[in-house]
Amino acid sequence: MDARVEKILSLPAYQRILIVVILMAVIGAGFFLLIYQGQLDEYERLTSRRNTAQASLVKNQRIADKLDLYKAEYAKLQERLNEALGQLPLKKEIPSLLTKIGALAKENGLDVIRFKPGGEVPKGFYAEVPVDLKLFGSYHQAAMFFDAVSKMKRIVNIQGLKLGNAKSGDGRTDLAVDCRAITFRFIEKPAAQPGKGGKRK
Repeated sequence: MDARVEKILSLPAYQRILIVVILMAVIGAGFFLLIYQGQLDEYERLTSRRNTAQASLVKNQRIADKLDLYKAEYAKLQERLNEALGQLPLKKEIPSLLTKIGALAKENGLDVIRFKPGGEVPKGFYAEVPVDLKLFGSYHQAAMFFDAVSKMKRIVNIQGLKLGNAKSGDGRTDLAVDCRAITFRFIEKPAAQPGKGGKRK
């Protein structure tokens, strides 16, 4: 038998018990530090990932539960956008729109003395398209013309209305009507403003 073992066995019982306790403590500490601690850290990491995944799953499930509602809302917004854009014609439609305004004046019995389209005024995603009008006819004819313009599918505003130079004859009074009709067109790609990242040409 090994002399060291014999020496330990020859020690009093309380010392042998103390040595066993110390050995068990060392073995336990080694197990905790080398094996258990690593497993505990891994467990906490996996638990954290699981909790994150569960939270994400709950969030996604809530979205999925309301997906039909979101689709319906999107469809409504798309419809409203299409309606709004329908009131803002594209550039190629502007000539026919302006011609329509002139035609409405004639249809309501007004003489078109001046019909002068002006330059476009960009306003971001849309541009103002003005046309100066000088018309001649009765007050009733002018009112009918403005009413017809207000009922157009496209947006047309009448500004700077002036009535004057009244002339009476044949039992009626005719007036000179000066105004500016402003319609708007949709700009597909708004031009970059100088100083805001846009390139100057």
